[in-house]
Amino acid sequence: MTTAAQVLLETLRLHGVDRAFQVPGESFLALLDAFYDERRMRLVTCRHEASAGFMAIADARLTGRLGVVMVTRGPGASHATVAVHAAQQDAAPLLLLIGQVPRRDLGRGAMQEMDFRALFGGVVKYVAEIHEPERVGEITARAIRMAFAGVPGPVVLSLPEDMLAATTQAEPFAPSRFVPASAPAQAIAAAATRIECAARPLLLAGGPFEQGEARAALLRFAQDWQVPVLTSFRRLDLFPNDHRLYAGSPGLQVPEDQRAAFESSDLLIAAGTRLGDFTTLGYTFPSFPEPRQPLIHVHADPEIIGAMFRADLGVAADPVQFLEALCERGCNAIPPGREAWIDTLGAIRSRLSVWTPRRANDGVHQNNVISALASLLPEDAIVTCDAGTQGRGVYSYIPFFGKRRLLGALSGTMGYGIPAGVAAALRFPGRRVVSFVGDGAFLMTGAEILGAVRERLPLCAILGNNNSYASVRVFQEKAYPGRVVGTDLANPDFMALAKAFGCGAYRIERDEQITGVLEAALAEKGPVIVEVKSSLTSVLPGFPEVH
Repeated sequence: MTTAAQVLLETLRLHGVDRAFQVPGESFLALLDAFYDERRMRLVTCRHEASAGFMAIADARLTGRLGVVMVTRGPGASHATVAVHAAQQDAAPLLLLIGQVPRRDLGRGAMQEMDFRALFGGVVKYVAEIHEPERVGEITARAIRMAFAGVPGPVVLSLPEDMLAATTQAEPFAPSRFVPASAPAQAIAAAATRIECAARPLLLAGGPFEQGEARAALLRFAQDWQVPVLTSFRRLDLFPNDHRLYAGSPGLQVPEDQRAAFESSDLLIAAGTRLGDFTTLGYTFPSFPEPRQPLIHVHADPEIIGAMFRADLGVAADPVQFLEALCERGCNAIPPGREAWIDTLGAIRSRLSVWTPRRANDGVHQNNVISALASLLPEDAIVTCDAGTQGRGVYSYIPFFGKRRLLGALSGTMGYGIPAGVAAALRFPGRRVVSFVGDGAFLMTGAEILGAVRERLPLCAILGNNNSYASVRVFQEKAYPGRVVGTDLANPDFMALAKAFGCGAYRIERDEQITGVLEAALAEKGPVIVEVKSSLTSVLPGFPEVH
């Protein structure tokens, strides 16, 4: 006889899960015990439930597998909600396992009992509480299937502690074979005709192109059909940024000439994107609700198509297979003007990707550091980025090509950068991982760097310290000039803190130190923290352009 916890764990393993991230709790001790004898799966212990969730999301995005996080009820589940929301925004497949009160106490308001259907019902794709040990495999497999169906996202299972420990004759559930929906031939033909007639087409690519074969399909389509590619918000690594067909990425900062170029397109192909607010420049490109140019919207979830923008051709199908089918069909003709269109977009993108060093009177301009680091990173580096002002430079001045990967939370949640970096280093210990984080976010989840210390992993944290919640301060200054309140920070000695963690410790206080410090930090074999005494005024409105 096996326990329900063992059946659950074996069901996860059969679905390709090889690790779980957790903060231990008494409510799921039977599940922890099941890991004792399961040597094929790794258990990663974290310091905070939100961090554990961020790590699971990052691992899911890097591998295409299910991210799994285990927490206790009450405060543990509450802490994890920020990661659940991030998974929903990122369209990342995440399974949250919550230890629940014993079945006899359900509904009695026992210590830390919560109604998880009510708590998570508005943000997750599926939530269930398992009362019968015989159904653990069945319901777990259903939850996993829901996590990947249509738009991937988070699912939640509530697990009463006595149910997990109960013995059962039930067998684990293996995954069902799933074949994504293919576009009908007439949709492929209609799309091909429109693309062949368009002088200025644009392809906007979303999250389904994150994995290797999908990236290859995107690149092949762009080259075969000579269509410039935009990557959706904070997914710059979907397409090689040094390719002549890369047109950039809509986001927080799009200059007027680039915006005008996008809007002058005569066909927009949105493949695998929900066309959210930042990807569409605040619902202005395409124009809402009637796009100025014809729109082909391809998405696995039919409810996404037409939800915000009227599509001339809506195709409910796997966007990767859609592009592969177009490549198989082949392009019959490329209209005059396409080359000039590609050159125009490329020239704008090339200009915007070059940073000219600037000086500030109150510290180092963060973009000076980012630009210098870009030339030092190996082609297989993994870059993680927290919320905050340092992300602007990362998304603008670090090119992504080859095997280089970018992980930035689409939800803009603080505290993501370091946990994501640790997860990346655990998954790929031979690759250089760099995590950009501000002083505010580091003191939320920065202690997770101890996971990299324990394993001596090559994680380099670039910690921008300007004693401020700077991204909020920017908006504060715009809305209420000179009325600063609630955004200043008092910080510890980050170098002393880095040494206490067991990390290498470096500090950049002047521009002349940038290259030397970065080279030394990247030469370290284990984790290192580089504190940048970064300028606050340089990110605020009205900063003078001093070169």
